[in-house]
Amino acid sequence: MTLLRNTRSETEPPESTLHRGRAALLAAASGSAQPHISTSRRPRRARRFAIGGLSTVGAAALVAGLVLTDVVGLAGWRGGADAAAAAVLDEASAAAIASVDPVVQPGQYLRVNTRGVHLSSGGIGDVVASYQYASDDTLYRPADPSDDWVWVRGPQSIAATFGPESEQVANAWWDAVSSSSGSFEAGDLLRAPGGAFYGGDAGAGFADLDQLPRDPYRLLNYIYRVTLGSGPSPDTEALVYMADRLRVGNVPADLRAAMYKAAAMIPGVTFTSDQATLDGRTGVAIGRVEDAWGTRVDIIIDPDTGTFIGDREVLLRDQDGVPAGTAVRWTSVTSSVVDEAPEGGSVCGKMTVDPETGQC
Repeated sequence: MTLLRNTRSETEPPESTLHRGRAALLAAASGSAQPHISTSRRPRRARRFAIGGLSTVGAAALVAGLVLTDVVGLAGWRGGADAAAAAVLDEASAAAIASVDPVVQPGQYLRVNTRGVHLSSGGIGDVVASYQYASDDTLYRPADPSDDWVWVRGPQSIAATFGPESEQVANAWWDAVSSSSGSFEAGDLLRAPGGAFYGGDAGAGFADLDQLPRDPYRLLNYIYRVTLGSGPSPDTEALVYMADRLRVGNVPADLRAAMYKAAAMIPGVTFTSDQATLDGRTGVAIGRVEDAWGTRVDIIIDPDTGTFIGDREVLLRDQDGVPAGTAVRWTSVTSSVVDEAPEGGSVCGKMTVDPETGQC
């Protein structure tokens, strides 16, 4: 019943929605079959997870019955972030909503630079090892989203190795990609109307930002629904989803504010550091430990301005020769308004275009 009380006072959910929610909640609590819940069957997924101590069957009943709408769902009723994390996220949300989004005038571009480090693995004969490589990409988004977007994929490089075998594998990778003129690891320039790079979705795959709910409760329920079955757990995947969207660099202030509020409703989110530095920029880290991965996923924000600085994934135990404490993946994002973008480029960049289909 706590779940049903958590619907916002300004919403008027249909009676059928409340009945479905009540039925699924009771079914999950008792471990019985779903009583009179009319939902379409979903294909079985190879990966299953448990939610908040419920059995897998009970969790599936809850998800199927309660996450189908943005009114009644998982948000809030299983607890949320610890007090310190919630306070930081609340402060950042208030700062974000009070901030002014950069204004991109006709003919100008929003320039979003994303620098990062990523973990990869490879092998030479019987030698298999992990290493890290660095990337430096810049996206130019025009004032009119239907105009040409430009994406400069900077050359990648070896960032770190972990012993002689790791260094050997990393050097072999770099020798291969640096000698291949068609490889984006050596740098690439793309240009696509509407940001449909490589013939993909418009808006560089993130054209849904304007459609996402601005109410934090509805937003988190939406995220749980669209990420259902992905990642090691619904809660970690929800935080990863937010980081993926925030990394785009053009998330409106009201949506950033809603995301910070929504993150405060995710169970297991904690305050991890008040001095987290990414690429020379320092902010506060809010994260969630995921035992299944053996890592902690962090988002790093400036609570005074509500600015998203970046995200990282920190290894909590030694894995495949990589020591615990390593930030196996991190990205740092900066945005600014500029008057021009680089000339040239094509939809497929250096990738080969199929002459019959026109696809990359």
